[in-house]
Amino acid sequence: MYFKSKKLSLVVLGITALVFSRALFLFFNDPEGPNLLVVVGTAVLVYGVSLVAYLFSFLASSRIILKRFLIGIFLQLLVVAGLYFGLK
Repeated sequence: MYFKSKKLSLVVLGITALVFSRALFLFFNDPEGPNLLVVVGTAVLVYGVSLVAYLFSFLASSRIILKRFLIGIFLQLLVVAGLYFGLK
């Protein structure tokens, strides 16, 4: 059960990274819309930050997977917000 939940949480972190990076470029006023390569590149960056925080967290117990998962999503949100205000 532990391995399935860990794989599932990593997949969900990847999906949220794609959603957050797509939302980031959706808010910019570009008539052509966001470029797919730029969105995927940003998603990889955001996912990498959350993956490092998820895997090397100080909360290493398997009972605290939900907290590690939520910390990963919160960091994704912070990175995307920082990129938005930094690029704008």
